[in-house]
Amino acid sequence: MLAAELAGISYVKLRHSERLMTKLGRSHRSVEFKHQNISAVLDNLGMPWIPGYKPKWNFQGAIFDAIERFLNQHQEFVDIPTAELPNAKNEAHVFVPSPSLSSEASETPQKLRRLISKFDPVRRDHFNRTLGKAGEAFVVEVESRRLTDKGRSDLAKKIRWTSQEDGDGAGFDVLSYDDQTSLPIHLEVKTTNGSARTPFFLTRTELSTAEMRPNSWKIYRVHHFSTDPRIFILNPPLASHLKLVPDVWKASF
Repeated sequence: MLAAELAGISYVKLRHSERLMTKLGRSHRSVEFKHQNISAVLDNLGMPWIPGYKPKWNFQGAIFDAIERFLNQHQEFVDIPTAELPNAKNEAHVFVPSPSLSSEASETPQKLRRLISKFDPVRRDHFNRTLGKAGEAFVVEVESRRLTDKGRSDLAKKIRWTSQEDGDGAGFDVLSYDDQTSLPIHLEVKTTNGSARTPFFLTRTELSTAEMRPNSWKIYRVHHFSTDPRIFILNPPLASHLKLVPDVWKASF
């Protein structure tokens, strides 16, 4: 079902469930619940899951081993190829509220922690240059449509894909504009195939730029990119939205 979902092929969930019910001798509710457990694990791994099977977090131990075996044999679900650039739908469809800053979560099962370490979604997204570039191209299209729909085609023509035109290191990826004030906005794009709560890296340069441009710098967090892309926006100060934890240290002599 997930392969069909990612390929844009229609399928009927009930038929899959009925086959599993017959094979396993389990109830419909039991099969549905197990699919929701699978969604929860995939969500923790920053991977897409089947719409309609909303994640449920009360795991059972055997599920981790089964998912690990599957992912070891099916690398295409770990490093999902970036398909054609999604259509830049209207602003009301694409932009969604950001997740709330959660309180301390319940303890993560040891087997799940090991899976997250093995299939680390943060590093996987960070080093997936194809995914990052596709997400930035999507944001350029979204911003162009947003400004055009607001009657500001003059500003849409001035959008710059900074990371491609000038190279990395500016502390933002796309230069766009506010449709009301015409002032520039500096967009740092972070893209994942996972859900809104998938963690991501921030560089020292990006954090410094956020501090230097608190009124114009924004994170555009693109998520569910491979299925139905959505964007939420984070404005400085970032500590009010995110838990910032040092992860990599530079060592020198």
